[in-house]
Amino acid sequence: MEKKELFTSRMGLILAALGMAVGTGNIWRFPRIIAQNGGGAFLIPWIIFLFLWSIPLLICEFALGRGSRKGTVGAFGTIMGRKYGWMGTYVGFCAMGIMFYYSVITGWCFKYLISSVTGSVLSTGSGIDFWNSFIGTQYQPLFFHFIAMAVCGFIVYRGVVQGIEKVNKILIPSLFVLLLVALVRSVTLPGAVEGINFLFTPNWGDLLNYKLWLEGLTQSAWSTGAAWGLLLTYAVYMKEKEDIVLNSGIIGFGDYSISLIAALCIVPIVFALSPENANTLILESGPGSSGLTFIWIPELFNQMPGGRIILILFFVALSFAAISSLISMVELATRLFMDMGLARKKAIMIVASTAFILGAPSAVNMGIFGNQDWVWSCGLVVSGFFIAMAAIKYGVTKFREDFINVEGNDINIGKVFNIAVFLIPVQFVVLLWWWFSNAGGYTDFISVSGVGTCLLQWGIAITLFIIFNKKLMNLTLGEEK
Repeated sequence: MEKKELFTSRMGLILAALGMAVGTGNIWRFPRIIAQNGGGAFLIPWIIFLFLWSIPLLICEFALGRGSRKGTVGAFGTIMGRKYGWMGTYVGFCAMGIMFYYSVITGWCFKYLISSVTGSVLSTGSGIDFWNSFIGTQYQPLFFHFIAMAVCGFIVYRGVVQGIEKVNKILIPSLFVLLLVALVRSVTLPGAVEGINFLFTPNWGDLLNYKLWLEGLTQSAWSTGAAWGLLLTYAVYMKEKEDIVLNSGIIGFGDYSISLIAALCIVPIVFALSPENANTLILESGPGSSGLTFIWIPELFNQMPGGRIILILFFVALSFAAISSLISMVELATRLFMDMGLARKKAIMIVASTAFILGAPSAVNMGIFGNQDWVWSCGLVVSGFFIAMAAIKYGVTKFREDFINVEGNDINIGKVFNIAVFLIPVQFVVLLWWWFSNAGGYTDFISVSGVGTCLLQWGIAITLFIIFNKKLMNLTLGEEK
């Protein structure tokens, strides 16, 4: 049996957890989403849902992981009861479903980093032409998908301390510094103030629009890593007396801070260099949500004095964010196999090779990529519901007393946590209704981003997990006595 590893310090745990939370979505999705939703007014519901959705779920994940010392399958089986273990299997599989195509995105980041260093990304003069030439070859996205899985697989192969903790101690501070350098250059460009005003000047009337609140909840749910099962996995390796409430707050606010810095890096540049097209460029998502980041930013930076250096820094930062998040997904899957008795080295070989094979279709076909992105990113809200239900089934007050407010805490949490946990199922219903309503109806089983494809794929997965639940529980927790 392998020796159980623990993070060597609180800083090591927090940096790894920030690496999990801070991903490409902070850097390329958040600037577009805040622009689409009224700039400054959007910040208010976004911050409110940090406390109503994200931090409560981060606390629950910390508690489930530390309390059980198991990955998602074993944690639910231990805390909620064996017959509910299938919920933990779903949470873990949903994160793995994202991992399969997130490694493709990480590969895109690597490709653009290399191309920004060589200058080839700027040689065509057209961001869309370069993007199409890259995606159209198929073998290039597949190759960089392989490189992404190989890099992150090797890091996880090295273990928690020598791999995950050590790498995140380099990646996260470096990411922060790189973004600050880009921010300074961005906000000092002539005309950048228009972009800053666009971001932070609220139209208070927008707060009366219910869609703004739902978008704020959506961004919070996707951005912080809450309910992915990733923090639950890292919590397996936290020290017994590590503070859960304070750490969850640091992770949530740290993730939000990176999002705001990223917006200040990008939006002012767009307004400074292309004021006549600023709104169009910011709002355009492009194929695979690639519009601003992979199509327009290279073109814009090419117009800026010193733009090539800033472009390289931008894609270094984006690559670091992608790697740190992908590492956590690979570790989640690896932990599940380790809970079943496999050594880390054998488990990571299975995970990395399987992820490459199952991610290959998304690498070579943007339709499949879009479908998997839709299905499993929406699936995260189901994961959030299941995690909240684990605390509710156990008894929220008892859950709080047994697993959160333990000896050695810097901050204990009171009954407000109970209220927040009981609000999560309500948010789950509202958010799922909202997403499905915007997907074009409830009977579309055919389109890439239809309701039916979600229900069908979730239904198949959950049915299989229920059927094989007893076997998975026996493998993870041992034979029931």
